[in-house]
Amino acid sequence: MTGKTPMIARRLAVLLLTLAVLAAAGATTLVLARDRVLASVAGTGSEASATLLAVDGRIWADGVRDPASGGPLDGSERFRIGSVTKTFVATVVLQLVDEGRVALDATIEKYLPGVVRDGALITVRQILQHTSGLPDHMSSPGWSTNRWRGDDRFRDVTPARILQEAFTRAPHFPPGAGFRYSNTNYVVAGLLVEAVTGRPYAAEIEQRILEPLGLTGTSLPGSDPRVPEPAVRAETVLDDGRRVDVTEQNESLDGAAGEMISTHADLATFLDALLGGGLLTPQTLAEMRATVPMGAGFHYGLGLQRFDLPCGGSLWGHGGELLGYVTYAFRRADGRTLTLLRASADDDGFLRFAAVATAAFCLTRT
Repeated sequence: MTGKTPMIARRLAVLLLTLAVLAAAGATTLVLARDRVLASVAGTGSEASATLLAVDGRIWADGVRDPASGGPLDGSERFRIGSVTKTFVATVVLQLVDEGRVALDATIEKYLPGVVRDGALITVRQILQHTSGLPDHMSSPGWSTNRWRGDDRFRDVTPARILQEAFTRAPHFPPGAGFRYSNTNYVVAGLLVEAVTGRPYAAEIEQRILEPLGLTGTSLPGSDPRVPEPAVRAETVLDDGRRVDVTEQNESLDGAAGEMISTHADLATFLDALLGGGLLTPQTLAEMRATVPMGAGFHYGLGLQRFDLPCGGSLWGHGGELLGYVTYAFRRADGRTLTLLRASADDDGFLRFAAVATAAFCLTRT
């Protein structure tokens, strides 16, 4: 996911939010101030139908599961996680590295001959870290799942067609010469998994991650446009003022870059297993956590984002955004977790995430 707020404005807003959150402590205890701020920030506001915040398993929820029929959230709901999918895909690629079947600094041409433009110059590491320079297919009109696409949201799109569209655009820079977030990279990563294993990347994620960890609320829907119940449904307002339900859409246009559905509990379990060393060797996990700057307090590793807290320390995880849903799923080194979902919101949720992260991890003695 990429933010829409200008960088300088973001930094200023985070500073102001930090000062406001810290001032909220006043003369009371830090923990009480933290809980009060979290409860306040978890409010949906007029621009969202639902907000779900989970910190260390404790839930703050506001709004409704379904804007049309109502019904309060209870934290059990499934929702689209968008680009948090990338962390699952990168984990499988890195497991293949641990197995000696993929080399991070080998070219993508080695595994996908003739598939990726300039593939002989682009490494697996650069694909996972968005330093390949590959253009983003979602920059083309009608190709973004962050935008209303009418009936096109139900059509199947193949990875080959996605790459064909992406390669109508010029590279952002020579491979390794910079950082530019591009969903096309993870369409390629999904194809890499399939080329090496002989199985769909979804099947590899299910077998290697979902089943061993018991993540029964997490799924890869492929062409199925539905979100399994209990579901958080979402809406958006079109330019002509109509409000439309955006819950159901065929996620093949996202594919390995963002198709997955999950729950806050499953995301916390996954991050515990990954960052706690249960899915990768220490050496490969260290490679995953080697980052380049993204801006606004974020750094990017291999399918993993680092967010630096204003009071010191860092959170590790990923954000995800697609039409109707914004998700942030992060974990601190001491095992504390934070998941934030915003449904039907009209922004990328960054400022709210910065506020809850500051309150959750800076207003505490632990």
